[in-house]
Amino acid sequence: MNICVVGVGYVGLVTAGCLAEAGSNVICVDNDSEKIAGLKDGVIPIHEPGLTEIVKHNEKLGRLHFTTDLKYGLDNSLIIFLAVGTPSALDGSADISAVLSVAGEIGENLNDYRIIATKSTVPIGTCTKVVNIIKSKTETRFDYVSNPEFLKEGAAVEDFMRPDRIIIGTTSPAVREKMAQLYSPFMRRSNRILFMDPISAEMTKYAANTMLATRISFMNEISALCEKVGADIEQVRQGIGSDSRIGRSFLFPGVGFGGGCFPKDIRALIHTGSEHGIEMTIAKSVQQVNINQQQRFAKRVTDFFAGRENKTTLAVWGLSFKARTDDVRESPALYCIRKFLDCRMKIRAYDPQAASAALAALNGKIETFQNGYDALDNADALVIFTDWQEFRNPDFEVIKTKLKKPVIFDGRNLYNPDAVKKAGIEYYSIGRK
Repeated sequence: MNICVVGVGYVGLVTAGCLAEAGSNVICVDNDSEKIAGLKDGVIPIHEPGLTEIVKHNEKLGRLHFTTDLKYGLDNSLIIFLAVGTPSALDGSADISAVLSVAGEIGENLNDYRIIATKSTVPIGTCTKVVNIIKSKTETRFDYVSNPEFLKEGAAVEDFMRPDRIIIGTTSPAVREKMAQLYSPFMRRSNRILFMDPISAEMTKYAANTMLATRISFMNEISALCEKVGADIEQVRQGIGSDSRIGRSFLFPGVGFGGGCFPKDIRALIHTGSEHGIEMTIAKSVQQVNINQQQRFAKRVTDFFAGRENKTTLAVWGLSFKARTDDVRESPALYCIRKFLDCRMKIRAYDPQAASAALAALNGKIETFQNGYDALDNADALVIFTDWQEFRNPDFEVIKTKLKKPVIFDGRNLYNPDAVKKAGIEYYSIGRK
């Protein structure tokens, strides 16, 4: 099948690569000429496990193409995926200007029947806006599909290849058949395609992300109470996760959630509710608890060094908002580091993938290293923000030797407190004594 994907960010490039891997001929379109030139030269602009291999393999086979020419993609494809960014606007709403701009350009260049499918996370009702814009610029027949993505950064390729479900929002039986054909390579085990109307598909995406974020914020709020009453959040997590009605996913306490999805989508859902006279009380609470958790963790560190902040150097492990990605958008690590910098603390940081992105986001105010142990030299404490695999079983003797004072602030509960204490290191984690 001939496919065009507009936008080659996290969602677009993964979608394009995986569809090409399944045999489709895919044209990737982006208005960033530098990014397109890089992709043609084999430079993958994001870190996502497995993606580099898929992109290079399918480009070599001639199934994956890169261009800045939308008309070329439109003329040579049946299904056009919109996968451009929808960042938060100042009022909390999702900025869909890029989606609407692409829709207008499609309308101006549409000469034959096409299926327009939106992958981008867009506010409820965007389907109507996109359809109206295209219709205002052409009389050529087309169909519209809301096809939201459910990809976890760090596991996006795996999620696309083995999806829990595929949501297809359309009222056309013919389009249902075409979309089912497109996704059939990923349905060999069982059919997990759910058909619904476009507005319900848009709502499903926001509801799913807010539900997942709710579980995280609930556990983080419970962790704060655990610290006050002397309970152990890890034991509590196991206790409630063993209930089949609850399950074990998204119950890990930590320093808070971040990234380009959860915070943005919660804000957009709250804004949509406000537009329709519905106060999204739970979503607002989830948002506030997440802010509180980051503030609480940062304050724990600054309080420990109260009165000597300007003489304190912190080693930081982890800068991305989660492991297996280089994404630092709304990362709790960066939020807390900014608090530390405001107190005139110095930061020596290490991250396997996100160091350069974090350095740019923090305007070069931190020092980064190629090795986690090197970041420890002459630091007064180690602060952990991200649960990278390589952080999970470190050499505590090396940590103790390199730090001026053997102290760890663990924002991901990576270690057994007794083991760290036995190593002679003072240890502070989330929701535990």
